[in-house]
Amino acid sequence: MFEIKSGDKILSLTSPVVMAIINVTPDSFSDGGQHATVKQACEHADKVIAEGALIVDIGGESTRPGADTVSVDQELSRVIPVIEYVAKNHDVWISIDTSKPEVMEKAVAAGAHIINDVRALQEPGAVAMATSLDVPVCLMHMQGQPKDMQDSPEYENVMDQVSEFLSLRLDYCVAAGMPRENIILDPGFGFGKTLEHNYELLAKLPELHSLHLPVLVGLSRKSMIGDLLQRSVDERLAGSLAGAMIAAQQGAQILRVHDVKETVDALTVMSATMASLHQ
Repeated sequence: MFEIKSGDKILSLTSPVVMAIINVTPDSFSDGGQHATVKQACEHADKVIAEGALIVDIGGESTRPGADTVSVDQELSRVIPVIEYVAKNHDVWISIDTSKPEVMEKAVAAGAHIINDVRALQEPGAVAMATSLDVPVCLMHMQGQPKDMQDSPEYENVMDQVSEFLSLRLDYCVAAGMPRENIILDPGFGFGKTLEHNYELLAKLPELHSLHLPVLVGLSRKSMIGDLLQRSVDERLAGSLAGAMIAAQQGAQILRVHDVKETVDALTVMSATMASLHQ
């Protein structure tokens, strides 16, 4: 049984939980601009928490393919007011989606409980900062950087290489003083992977459990859904739900999604079915 702790807060991961995406950016691939102002992002947080999200993942820099970087000050100006609002008004877990040590520090001070880093704490100073903050950290696999990650991703064996990378980052963080129980793993769907790579990862997801840590999966509305089904971003709900349910059945503990209400409903049906098996 897995759980994560941050200060006095404890979140059981015995059943899959939903992490809601809140992009305070003008250029995210799915909802760029929809929640770009602090007011819009706060209103969206109210909505997804009411729909059943137990974690809200707040990000101020797009990591879509081809995305440009933003400055520390720009990122802080986007995310800190939203974190402060959610911390003041809701009893929910708050995740900061960032790779910058300065943003990690100020986000946790503002009320964030989790660091979600697509670069797996590889930026200078990130491991030391995350270790000092003593909160759960999600380490994600990405081949390349957002600017170029989809140019021509190649693997000899995608799951073996993703697992090896995450295992090495895990060892590095633990050696730096981070408690092992603070670490969550994310195979990084869509981050330097072809369509075939993504579905191979989804099929072989149970292999990541050999590291005995919680697994986070984020494939909501991504190109692995759109390219397979030939659907635009706003037509990917059914595919995203199918992917989320497969990930949950494959043992993922945290599902990072755009469509919270629908995912919570699907998980509820799945959980009721599984519970009946054990009666």
